Amino acid sequence: MNMRATLIGFSAVLMWSFLALFTAASGDVPPFQLSAIAFSIASLPGIAVLIVRPERLKRLRQPPKVWIIGIAGLFGYHFLYFTALRNAPAVDAGLIAYLWPLLIVVGSALLPGERLRPHHIIGALAGFAGTAILVTRGGGLAFSGAYALGYFAAFLCAFTWSGYSLASRSFAKVSTDVVTGFCLATALLSLICHIGLETTVWPATGGEWLAVAGLGLFPVGLAFYAWDYGVKHGNIQVLGAASYAAPLLSTIILIIARFGEPGWRVIVACLLITGGAVIAARDMIRGKNS
Repeated sequence: MNMRATLIGFSAVLMWSFLALFTAASGDVPPFQLSAIAFSIASLPGIAVLIVRPERLKRLRQPPKVWIIGIAGLFGYHFLYFTALRNAPAVDAGLIAYLWPLLIVVGSALLPGERLRPHHIIGALAGFAGTAILVTRGGGLAFSGAYALGYFAAFLCAFTWSGYSLASRSFAKVSTDVVTGFCLATALLSLICHIGLETTVWPATGGEWLAVAGLGLFPVGLAFYAWDYGVKHGNIQVLGAASYAAPLLSTIILIIARFGEPGWRVIVACLLITGGAVIAARDMIRGKNS
């Protein structure tokens, strides 16, 4: 059960690796508008299940803290991420925001029944190093006080998603059906932010609409259902370390789609991220629970 749930959780990482491609192919749609559309689409699989099996509606009756954590996780992460990108260089903000897998691995030590071992930390650090090489393109960072708001939002972004993931583990008995409600609430809040902060721009071509649909169905859709199930029932340390595969796979997919260029950094990052994931998953590979 542990390995099955972990693999389901990792399928979310695979879907997130298409996030950059679908976003790049979606045209000039503003971030909050794109988020509102994508999360509306993301709610459809859950709504379909509830229509087919209406008896599952009772699973949506959860304590307020479950809804607060879920909505804060999904909407809060995206709000902070967009804020970070608006107020700091994308490279810097992206790398800071991608501290969340490392925070999940380290923070898992606070969860009941979990043990943080050295190989978990080594694997997560190796993954972060590989991600740093990808994000910075082998160069350096140029932190500046002028971007303090963006950096702060990026840090909050990392803590928000790691906190949501760890908190979800504490609500293992809460059905993944509630993610449908989280998506609907996130779509509504994103729409409010769009109306207040952005100018509406619709996808201009059929291809852009397909990219938006793909975004809502997979990286912003099924991925959140899979992640919820994985962090609740799988090996959360392995999932945290393996999450660093998302930027690597995303880069490879962009190269294949001719949105990016291959180079030495991809090879080095591949070795670090893959090696780190294998190290972190040592116990699972050996057939032991950790």
